[in-house]
Amino acid sequence: MSLVLELGHIVAGPTAGLILSDLGYEVVKVEKPGEGDIARRLTNQSAGAFPFYNRNKKSICLDLKQKEGREIFLQLAKKADVVIDNMGYGAMDRLGLSYETLSELNKGLIYLSLKGYGKGVYEKRKSLDYPIEVHSGLAYMTGLTGRPMRVGGSLVDMSAAMFGVIGILNAMIERERTGRGMFIDIGLFETAAFFMGQHLATYQVTGSPLRPINEEGFAWAIYDFFDTRDNQKIFVAVTTDLQWKKFCEALSLNVCGDPSLERNEDRFNRRDLLIPLIASRIREIDSQDLVNLLSRINIGYAFLNRPSDLLNDPHEKEKLITEHYAGKAIRVPGTPVMQRYVKDPPELGESSEECLRELGYSENEIRYFREKRII
Repeated sequence: MSLVLELGHIVAGPTAGLILSDLGYEVVKVEKPGEGDIARRLTNQSAGAFPFYNRNKKSICLDLKQKEGREIFLQLAKKADVVIDNMGYGAMDRLGLSYETLSELNKGLIYLSLKGYGKGVYEKRKSLDYPIEVHSGLAYMTGLTGRPMRVGGSLVDMSAAMFGVIGILNAMIERERTGRGMFIDIGLFETAAFFMGQHLATYQVTGSPLRPINEEGFAWAIYDFFDTRDNQKIFVAVTTDLQWKKFCEALSLNVCGDPSLERNEDRFNRRDLLIPLIASRIREIDSQDLVNLLSRINIGYAFLNRPSDLLNDPHEKEKLITEHYAGKAIRVPGTPVMQRYVKDPPELGESSEECLRELGYSENEIRYFREKRII
């Protein structure tokens, strides 16, 4: 089984480790003795961060500021296939644990660096998910004029981790050919900038300033929320001209057959007419009747949910996995690529002694490491 060493906090690094653990890799989370991942202490809106991002992993405590702790890490790195470095800029270099150093010991090592910014002008700049959303334009496009907003999840952190895992898997393929590992440089900013690529291209194509997407609208004319007669909020997505014809006829709208509305781009420019018209008609229909109608003509829709509603969602609830944390059984989504679930989120340092024994350290040495708080 391939060994992955994960050094990081909260979301980006732990997400990369989570994906690899769900794929069947042995992921050892390297944490600071007595403290561990910052996510272990988060509360309120972030109280679920640690259990969600850290199942299927082992935890070893190592004080990398002590010589013995670094020596233990080097022994682990000799056996590892992957190191995930989500520490601050230059932290591993200052400890003498850079990719260059580690790859001299293990030429096949794949090293994923997850930072706020990749190599470049801002590489030393500290950052987090939301500041990156602000810098990249994502918060501007998500919010309203004068009121930028954060995406309702750690989208940039998690997506950077996904790109990192793609890089790791590609590096493994290359390693089969060359026998050499690889350094993979992933920045949160570069990830968010990629998300903005379509808008950046649009600005250059049209030459017009961009407005927040929730004010300007999406590419489709009928792509909006509506209220049903029984006070349910539903999002309806009509994305093709044929869908529009079926949708218009099914709702018995008085504009069916209007040649000026045949094409989506024409309907988009007439939203001031169409959206109020559709809203008025949908307010006459109960939610279940509307669902039956939309399903019959194969139109995309979704009711407005809170995350907690997924616990009872007929599609998702069968896919949730149960893990135990802080004395509670909690249900969470697995990654879409999950192949196994074998263990709950680890207690801090619960695998320290196991890992040291596997490296050949004696019980006396392990006792010494504990006394000196090296582990």
